[in-house]
Amino acid sequence: MAGNKQAAQAAVTDVAGIELNDDTVRDYLHEHQDFFQRNPDVLDVLHISHPSGSAVSLVERQVSVLRERNIDMRHRLSALTSSARANDRLFEQTSALVLKLLEADSLEALYDTFTQALAEDFDVEFASMILYGEPGESAAWRVETREDTDARIGSLFRGNKDVCGTLREEEFSFLFPGCGKTGSAAMVPLSAGEPLGLIAVGSADANRYSSNMGTLFLSHIADVICRLLPRLRA
Repeated sequence: MAGNKQAAQAAVTDVAGIELNDDTVRDYLHEHQDFFQRNPDVLDVLHISHPSGSAVSLVERQVSVLRERNIDMRHRLSALTSSARANDRLFEQTSALVLKLLEADSLEALYDTFTQALAEDFDVEFASMILYGEPGESAAWRVETREDTDARIGSLFRGNKDVCGTLREEEFSFLFPGCGKTGSAAMVPLSAGEPLGLIAVGSADANRYSSNMGTLFLSHIADVICRLLPRLRA
């Protein structure tokens, strides 16, 4: 008994020697996170200033924070669900387009299938397919020389990579003749060992295709076209 009494007195002495301040209390609560569970009566006397100026208990404040987090999580979940549905629809449209492209028996059919599907099925404002060749090679599909294309939009295809973003007037007019003076676009090069051309989708809205957007589905379509071009050209 005497030993316990002396230990208790020593503990009191130690505590008495500690200067209580905000940091000390905060550190203590971090180390003893079950404090309010062991002392629930303390919650009834704790108050936190509310933005409106009134005071609310700690429990009320915690409930409010949890409610706000719950609303935020619901919004995020809704956004993810909408994005997933949009991707599912895009996947189905892309799969259908690939099957149509595989059925093309000529370059003209390939060109028409691509441009019509993008406009009708994908609800794309502007679509373009440029195949490299000699001027006047064909009137059924668009042919441009590699040199002229590089001179007009070559700076966009540095590293032969996909491009997505706002275009200058001369770039937009080259990709989509007669479709306006400015806008944004997503472009993917056609390449199968050597440059074959490019495909692009565009919009008069300068913010429609931003630099942080992906081009996964358009790249997949480009891969299919690249595998079809050698056979159709032969």
